[in-house]
Amino acid sequence: MGAGFEMNVVAKTETGRVLGDAFVAVRDRLPGKGKIADQRRQAFEAYERLGLPHRRIEDWKYTDLRALMREVLPLAAAPDATAVDRAGAAAKSRAIDGVRRLVLVDGAFVPDLSDLGHLEKGLSIRPLREVLDAGDGALSAQAFAADTSNPMIALNGAMATDGVVIDIADGTVLSQPLQIVHVASGTTPAAMFTRSLLRLGRDVSATLVESYLAAEGVKAYQAYDALVVAIGDNTRLDHVRLVEDAADAFNISSATVSLGAHAHFNTFGMTSGAHVSRYQLTVAFAGEGSKVETNGVNLINGTQHADTTLFMDHAVPNCASREVFRAVVDGRAHSVFQGRIVVRPDAQKTDAKMMTRALLLSDEAEADNKPELEIFADDVTCGHGATTGALDESLLFYMRARGLPDKEAQALLIQAFVGEAIETIASDALREVAIATTRRWLEARA
Repeated sequence: MGAGFEMNVVAKTETGRVLGDAFVAVRDRLPGKGKIADQRRQAFEAYERLGLPHRRIEDWKYTDLRALMREVLPLAAAPDATAVDRAGAAAKSRAIDGVRRLVLVDGAFVPDLSDLGHLEKGLSIRPLREVLDAGDGALSAQAFAADTSNPMIALNGAMATDGVVIDIADGTVLSQPLQIVHVASGTTPAAMFTRSLLRLGRDVSATLVESYLAAEGVKAYQAYDALVVAIGDNTRLDHVRLVEDAADAFNISSATVSLGAHAHFNTFGMTSGAHVSRYQLTVAFAGEGSKVETNGVNLINGTQHADTTLFMDHAVPNCASREVFRAVVDGRAHSVFQGRIVVRPDAQKTDAKMMTRALLLSDEAEADNKPELEIFADDVTCGHGATTGALDESLLFYMRARGLPDKEAQALLIQAFVGEAIETIASDALREVAIATTRRWLEARA
């Protein structure tokens, strides 16, 4: 992912040839002409050279998409009225009070389900398709700026049908969070490709929520999403990401974040849905005095596979980053955490720490934790740690002795275990959403 991870070139497979034919077939459906069309073609050629990632590529050694996914499904059809109604019901079931909701259905922005009225001063929201079709070259180039050495980011750049372009002007303090809701509503297996751009000026304060859902009965879809974020000087962005896709869905997503000077990025992600998921986050420190807090929780069971891969690129002095990750793994599920912190030669006075802990609830559960530090400066404070274990039997015995049923005792310990990460969410309302998601997962487990 990003500049910090090496990719190997692999042979083009039969699946690649089929997908190549599919790309040719849908090119006319994809927004953007001229340079954007050229960028799409180049991105697809990059994907063709690389193919689906597999375990012989170091960054993907724990998430072999050739084995787990095997193929990329055909592009989802544009949603019709029935699909929009089904998606609206799903979005309503997970509605969050007090947010401005922006809804993407099967990869297409749906104004009728989105809250676009009475925008606050300094806030601009446009569908990506509209921006691309309008021929805004500079903005389109920024939205599609991605490292084509990563095959899944390249594929997203080639196939993205829509998304949201959000601009927040200097000095704007948003009074309500923005929520991008991705809903799968199709009745046949298909792939959705979305890409969004968030640009925050100087002295801005904003909150972004991303939610991934499925309409009732929707199965076996693939969601490919990319988010490009530019955070200006003296600006704070709080970001909450909730993955509750269908139990047999695939979610392969990425985010690329750049920070100006004295900026603050606080992000939290929770994955409780999808059969296979992978989230790739690259954060580039471009201005001095900035701070990043990256926190996450995997709640998985059955045969779920959830991968969180983070790359912190400290390129300037006097910046700080913190990574706190928790995984609760039941059944035969597999959790992956890869965290890499690079401190470049000019990044003196960097303060970077990373801690990941996994809680295994069954003998067949698996957690792979891979924290890494690469330090090329000498005046830094850096560290990392990783632990894996089971529930504390002495605490369980203590609770049982006082009359608590076994499942309830386990639930209390699990809630306490993930609580450290959840507590980093700045908004009380969004923190409650994460707690409610945890409770739903625990109730389903029981």
